[in-house]
Amino acid sequence: MPINFDESSPSLKQLPTTYLVSLPHYSAIYLSGEEQSSYLQGQVTCDVNNTNEHNLLLGAHCDAKGKVFSAFRLINRNNSHLLIQPKSSITASIAELKKFGVFAKVDITQADNLSIFALIGEQASELLQANFAQVPDSLTPVVHADGTTIVYLAGKQTRYLLIDEADNLVAKLNKLDLNTYTAPVWNLLEITEGFVQLNEQTSGEYVPQMLNLQAINGISFTKGCYLGQETVARMQYLGKNKRALFSLTANTDKPFSPDEVIEKQLGDNWRKAGDILASYQSDDGHCYLQAVLGSDVDETIQLRLKSQPEIKVALQPLPYSLITD
Repeated sequence: MPINFDESSPSLKQLPTTYLVSLPHYSAIYLSGEEQSSYLQGQVTCDVNNTNEHNLLLGAHCDAKGKVFSAFRLINRNNSHLLIQPKSSITASIAELKKFGVFAKVDITQADNLSIFALIGEQASELLQANFAQVPDSLTPVVHADGTTIVYLAGKQTRYLLIDEADNLVAKLNKLDLNTYTAPVWNLLEITEGFVQLNEQTSGEYVPQMLNLQAINGISFTKGCYLGQETVARMQYLGKNKRALFSLTANTDKPFSPDEVIEKQLGDNWRKAGDILASYQSDDGHCYLQAVLGSDVDETIQLRLKSQPEIKVALQPLPYSLITD
């Protein structure tokens, strides 16, 4: 039986206590083969040598200049590495991985055979316990139960990713009998949780620290060399990074221009503060934004939308600290 989707765009306060979100705009890069781990170790910011069947790593794939092609969640499934991310950032990332992968014993493909849903809310854990043999948690964030991979995501809200072939997954999710929202609601959650959303236009524009990856353990500074490592290390140890990822809100029901920017007030003038990476507009006029701004921005600085100067923008707290050792 197919899933019936709720096409509405609720604000955070309007969401039910527990619900599902379909993620057709998400996929994964599959790496398999004898040298999959050693090859990936030299390509990404996280320490692939620490990955196993039951843990979750956050990381980024950069170019030689340290600019991020993609930010991902790394898990293992069926003896392969999966880099879970939006499809919009996969194109550039997989092309670069394949370019260098010809020199290693590794197969690199997009996981088109997998479907991804998210289960969110207060009763999420109980529902999983009633329907699956194992449930992940903060100590064991990845489990493989009845053919389905379930991933626990730490943050403000209880969230799980469920990954399986489409027919198997839909059959299991129908038993939960929950509201199922479409992809934009997931973008809302990623914005509020402070996990960067990259697309074709923003891929290759920022170093990892500008996207807060150092604040969520997405960069290993002890693993050794990888593509772009020199730039990433210089940013960290010489204090050269002056930008960060922020979550913001505004009240507007007007559509955004594709190149929307945020401005800040300096005396009687307004200057560019940064670029918007992702946005979500709810049916009641609440707008949630993810933007890269100067890292010194705080609540004392007035912010607005450039295309809608009457609309003020407010910073929202992130679920992690930007101050790292």
